[in-house]
Amino acid sequence: AMQSAVLLALQLPGARMERGGRRRGDDDDREREKKEKGRVKRTIIKDWKTRLSYFLQNSSNSAKMKGKKGGKQHTYFRPSPEEAQLWSEAFDELLASKYGLAAFRAFLKSEYCEENIEFWLACEDFKKTKSPQKLTSKAKKIYNDFIEKEAPKEINIDFHTKNMIAQNIQEATHSCFSAAQKRVYSLMENNSYPRFLESEFYQELCKKPPITRVAQAT
Repeated sequence: AMQSAVLLALQLPGARMERGGRRRGDDDDREREKKEKGRVKRTIIKDWKTRLSYFLQNSSNSAKMKGKKGGKQHTYFRPSPEEAQLWSEAFDELLASKYGLAAFRAFLKSEYCEENIEFWLACEDFKKTKSPQKLTSKAKKIYNDFIEKEAPKEINIDFHTKNMIAQNIQEATHSCFSAAQKRVYSLMENNSYPRFLESEFYQELCKKPPITRVAQAT
């Protein structure tokens, strides 16, 4: 009995140290996990900013080309947190903002489904076309780019809708792609849009910058 008590006394400090070691190990693991999450978040936001600057640059170049003709130029600035928060109220609010649209395109590119917004934009441009000749040529281009089987940016629509479009573009009208555009809009609104609102990048845009105190002269 005496020997057992001595052995137990010798083992207890070691056991406490082992348990303490495990706690310290858990703390280290949590710290490493926290740092890793922070690193991933910074990488995601950096990638987003790279993609976003690409889309904004292209939009700016396009605006400048039009500006040379019409005498107008546009520059896109980071939205205020209040403006960014408006995008969460309705999908149309997001699409109506040049910066928001570019941010959403960058997000879709990260999800490998940017063909949806590109098709929607092509349809918006198509509906504004007045010349019958241009209408026909644009209709065929949209069909070749987005609709036909194994098109480079093929969108996910049903076979019946594809067939209807193939028939309608022979004598193109402004409503050629209406059904397909509604389908793609609904797909983005119900799937990609909610994920965009939950993204790290959008959450960053909605954050108010910290208040900096200005030192007063005495």
